[in-house]
Amino acid sequence: MKKEVVESLLKSGRIRIRQKDNERIRSMIKSAEINANVAKGVIINENSATLVFREIYESLRQLGDSKWWLFGYEPEDHEISLETLKEMNIREKLRLNHIDRFRKIRNDANYRGYRTTVEQAKEIIEFWDKCGTEIAKILMKEAKY
Repeated sequence: MKKEVVESLLKSGRIRIRQKDNERIRSMIKSAEINANVAKGVIINENSATLVFREIYESLRQLGDSKWWLFGYEPEDHEISLETLKEMNIREKLRLNHIDRFRKIRNDANYRGYRTTVEQAKEIIEFWDKCGTEIAKILMKEAKY
């Protein structure tokens, strides 16, 4: 993370300084993994798609929060949490471009009453399987040091 970006985010109040707490970070990562796995276990239909989508999204956001905590900061909004994940060097890095779209879908579901489709729920599960699990492993490894 570039120093200028961090300073700007601090000044605007979008992040705040926190003491790095590896135990807390590991707990957040583990919670994200557990919640994502529970959501993946739900049978997806038009009634459950929004629930599944939001839970997987929340797990991704927790991973973003964890990354910020590794830097010694706490994010104040979802956009900042997820933005930091897009910088990660993972096998399927191009898929990280989907994060903004997932955030918009989640916001539509949470704040505008839109229902998430079965296809969208399946898409975010596939994203978790291909990217989320790898991100969680990388962050967990970083939190052990």
